[in-house]
Amino acid sequence: MAEDLVLDTAIRDWVLIPLSVVMVLIGVLRYFVSKLMRSSQVPDAKIVKEGQVIVRARNLRAAANYIPAKSFRARKVYFNNEENGLLHVPKGQAQNAQAQMFSDPNMAMDMMKKNLSMIIPQTLTFAWVNFFFSGFVAAKIPFPLTQRFRSMLQNGIDLSTVDVSYVSSRSWYFLNLFGLRGLFSLILGEENATDDTQRMMQMSGFGFDPTKIDMNSLTNCINWTFLVLAFLLYVKAIHQDQLKASSLGAEKDSLDIVQHEWVLPKFEQRAEAVLRKLVN
Repeated sequence: MAEDLVLDTAIRDWVLIPLSVVMVLIGVLRYFVSKLMRSSQVPDAKIVKEGQVIVRARNLRAAANYIPAKSFRARKVYFNNEENGLLHVPKGQAQNAQAQMFSDPNMAMDMMKKNLSMIIPQTLTFAWVNFFFSGFVAAKIPFPLTQRFRSMLQNGIDLSTVDVSYVSSRSWYFLNLFGLRGLFSLILGEENATDDTQRMMQMSGFGFDPTKIDMNSLTNCINWTFLVLAFLLYVKAIHQDQLKASSLGAEKDSLDIVQHEWVLPKFEQRAEAVLRKLVN
C-alpha cells in the first residue's frame, strides 16, 4: 500500500516556489537575450520576386474567362514560355543547395543561437536542480493517478511505496519546462512564447531523452545539438530549393491546363437568366 507523506511547508517555500519562479525568470530572460542576439535579415529580392510571380499567375487563372482569348494567350506565353517564361525553372537551378547553405552564414548563426539559447540555460538549470533539490518530494497532486504516471512524476525517487500523486523536485522541473508556454504567451505574447517542448521532442528523435539526463551526459547533449543543427541546415537548404522549384512548376502546370472560355459573348444570356429567376 502506498504511504501518505506529510510535506513540510519549508519545501514549499524553499523548493517548489523558488523553482517555479526561477523557471519563469529564465524563460523571460532567454526571450530578451535571444532578441538581442537576433540578426536583422534582409528579404531576398529573388524570393520576393518569385512569390509575386506566383500570385500574378494565380490571379490570371482565376480571372482567365474575363479577358479575351488573345490577351489570355499572350499572358500565358509570358508566364509559361520554355525559353524565358517567368514560371519556367531551368533543370540545373536546384542543384546548388549546399552552396546556398554555406553562402548564407546568417541562417546558420541564427539557428545556432536559437538552439543554444534553449539548451544551455536548461542544461545549467537542470544541473542546479539536480545538485540542490535532488530527492525532494515537492508537491502532491490533489487527485489519484495510475501507475503509468510514476516515471513522469517521481523522477529521481526510487520508492515504489510512495503514492503516484506525489511529485519530485526533478519532475516538477520538467513539468515547468513543458507547461509554462501558456504563461509565457500571456507575458510575452502568443508569437513570442518560448516553446521548448517542440525542440526537445525534435532532439528526442535523435536519441536524446531529457528525462534521463545526468551530469555525465551534458557534453554529449551539446555535441548532439551541433550535429542536429548541421543536419537541419542541410535539410532546410535542400527543402527551400525543392519547394521553390515545385511551386513554380506546379503553377506552370496549373496554368497550362486552364481552358479559356470568354464570358462576355454569353453575358446577355446569363443576365437574362438571372433576371428571370428573380422575377419568377
